[in-house]
Amino acid sequence: MRAPGWEGRLAAAVEAARARPFAWGEHDCATWAFGVRRELTGGPDLAAAWRGRYRTAPGAARVLRRLGWSSMAEAGRALLGPPRATVRQAGRGDLVLDGEGAAFGVCLGARAAFLAPEGLSFRPLGSCSLAWRT
Repeated sequence: MRAPGWEGRLAAAVEAARARPFAWGEHDCATWAFGVRRELTGGPDLAAAWRGRYRTAPGAARVLRRLGWSSMAEAGRALLGPPRATVRQAGRGDLVLDGEGAAFGVCLGARAAFLAPEGLSFRPLGSCSLAWRT
């Protein structure tokens, strides 16, 4: 269930992500996307298990394995439940996984936002592989 005013919170989260530098384990694709989810729902911090526990991409992969997940998709299913039947069912604020299965992002409608070392990027929703209702 989304918190009142979630639309404004989503817009604010996207704008804040533009201004803040990427940092593995603190402000990366997964910590940002799950942080947006928390902001929209008022729910628990599902990223607490890995937040601050790595500083590099290989470190992120190690933490993922230590938590018992072999892939980002598996982590998504474990934390968020079954994905939507198709990515096209994703709505604004839903979490998505990119087509390579390597990055979590947030659906903004026809596009999804992803945080990368180069900054915030936007991709067509159809390029995503999975989506979860937030």
